[in-house]
Formats: sequence, C-alpha cells, structure tokens
Amino acid sequence: MLVLGAVAYDPKVVAIWDGFKAYFERHRLPFDYVLYSNYERQVEHLLDGVLHVAWNSPLAWVRAARLARARGTPVRALAMRDTDRDLTSVIVVRRDSPIRALADLKGKRVAVGAIDSPQASLIPLAHLQEYGLTPGHDFEVQRHDVLGGKHGDHIGGERDAARALMAGRADAACMIDANHLLFVSEGTLPTAATRVLAQTPRYDHCNLTVGPAAPADLAERFRTLVLGMSYDQPEVRPLMDLEGLKAWKDGRVEGYRLLEAAVDTLGFYDRDGNITCVDYRY
Repeated sequence: MLVLGAVAYDPKVVAIWDGFKAYFERHRLPFDYVLYSNYERQVEHLLDGVLHVAWNSPLAWVRAARLARARGTPVRALAMRDTDRDLTSVIVVRRDSPIRALADLKGKRVAVGAIDSPQASLIPLAHLQEYGLTPGHDFEVQRHDVLGGKHGDHIGGERDAARALMAGRADAACMIDANHLLFVSEGTLPTAATRVLAQTPRYDHCNLTVGPAAPADLAERFRTLVLGMSYDQPEVRPLMDLEGLKAWKDGRVEGYRLLEAAVDTLGFYDRDGNITCVDYRY
C-alpha cells in the first residue's frame, strides 16, 4: 500500500484526500493517507520511512531535500499542480501612500504573513534584503502568525496583513500575487485602494514528494494515475476544483531556488535541514 501524508490546513483536506483515495483504489492502487498538523513532522516522517509520499509545501520541499542530502538518501518531486508554477509575491501599499520606491520603506512597518509562509514572509523579506533593506533593522516586520507549521497554506496570515495595511497599522503588506487579486474580489482590500510597489521573481509552490521508502512500482503507478487525471473527468473534477488545479504537471525543482536563497538569507533552516529560526512555533 502506498501511504501519503498531507497537512490539514483546512477542513476541505479531508474531502480532497478521501476522494482521491477512492479514485486510486478504483484504479487498482492500494492507497491510504495520514493527516498532519504541521509540515515539519510530515517531512521528518517522510525521511524516516513512515510515509511514502508527502504533499509538501515549497518550504517543506526545501527541508526534505536538505535532510535527504544530509542523510545521503533520495527524494524527488514527482508532480505538481499547474497552479504551482511561475508564481510571484507582491509588496503592496495603499494607493494614496507617499511610498513610491522600496527605499521609501526605510523606517516603515511592513506587514507579512506567518513566519513560515514562503510567499507572504520569506520570499518578500529576502527580496527586500536584496535591495538593501534588512528586516528588523531598516524597517519593522509586523508578523501575523496564524497556524504555525502550516507554511501559510491557510492564507490567514496574508489576509490579516492585508487588513493591517488598510487599517493603517502597516505601511506595506506582503502577499502572493493571486491572493492580492482574491483579497480585492472578496472585499478585504477595497477595489482600487492599493497598488503594487514591488514584485518578486517567479518561483514554484507545492509538490508531491516521493520519499526513500516508497515502493518503486506503487510510486510509478501513483505517478501515472496522478498525471493521467483530466479536468474533464466528472469523478475527479470536483476534487481538482477543491485542490485548485486544472491539470497535474511533472514535478520540477528549479523553481525553488528563490526560496532556497530566502531560507539561507533569513536563517530558517540550516544546510542540513535543521530548524534554526528561533521564533518558529508549530
């Protein structure tokens, strides 16, 4: 049996993996899944052989790859959603703000998501540091630590950062570009009330990570079934909608270089995958 781990960042996760489990079993793949409260334990269990596959955040992939390298054991990115590719984060200010350039953020308050959010904290903060603004020194970092250990998947911290911006508690806010649009459409950010001050380079998000204990035949069957799913199939279309994709793509790792650099810049993990961020709680 192939065993997958997933983090329960939202109640819909149960519906998603119950549905996929039924689909895999109908297609002759013995399959089960285990839910975790945080990515750190999930990654450790993947490397320890408790799991065969993990539905990993980008930050969880970085840690899994580092732990695997340190142990001399393989992990691979098997598949990812079409919506996991070529994303960017944005640093947003109010439209009427006098802030016109990144240098204008010196001495200001920048709202970010949870401490472990790649898209709303790590990547944009490292982007600012690249432009000569050191977090906590040149500007105040206003964190919104919602559900630590879930790597910002719930987007609650991002939404709180957006609210802080509109309430005047922050001068700028960091978020993934798609959530900037979402927050406008849902009314968290009023229409035309914000503008993008800066945008990061592109990066990738989640992937299905195969661990060292995965039986090769079952992992290959899993890959075939995942990549063979079609949005036109009535049995999987509702599940793909819940998971936020139209198609599964082959996994790739070059899109994690930006996050790798951010993890090193901000000292979140060391090169062997040990947690080195002293404020991190999960």
